[in-house]
Amino acid sequence: MDKFFAYILYSPKLDKYYYGSTNNITRRLEDHNRGKTKFARLGMPWELKYFEIFDSKKEAVQRELEFKKKKDRGFIEKLLKL
Repeated sequence: MDKFFAYILYSPKLDKYYYGSTNNITRRLEDHNRGKTKFARLGMPWELKYFEIFDSKKEAVQRELEFKKKKDRGFIEKLLKL
């Protein structure tokens, strides 16, 4: 059975977090660090800071949306325990 991930990446270069969901977290991080999109290229290198594992894509996407809805760096950094 596939597992799904909600994750948070960080770009020290941009000092920004990126939130996403995927079924292959290793490949997704590699995609960001290959600069597959303009935003990803601007932020390279990306670091995986946090992830949660879910049994369904729906749950992972819901959690990703919770990260995005907060729009609060304090919430994210508390989650990351920084």
